Amino acid sequence: MDKKDFAFGKHNYIICAVSVVLIIVGFILMTGPASSVEGGFEPDIFSAKRIVVAPMICFAGFLLMIAGILYPRKKVLADEKKEHNQL
Repeated sequence: MDKKDFAFGKHNYIICAVSVVLIIVGFILMTGPASSVEGGFEPDIFSAKRIVVAPMICFAGFLLMIAGILYPRKKVLADEKKEHNQL
């Protein structure tokens, strides 16, 4: 299979991989002890890590995934510039 047949370039795959890692890290940060513990109420469910930081990391991962998909390939840009100059 020739490199031209791929929809994305190397940078696109790297950006998408980093975004998947960010999303996984965000979901791991959201986990923790259950809301009901045998001994009573667990106040850790309202920690800033679980309700602020982790969702922001997941959101950043999803935005980075969109950027990774939309990031143009360098060869495609070079070909477009060539065609534009020939016109």
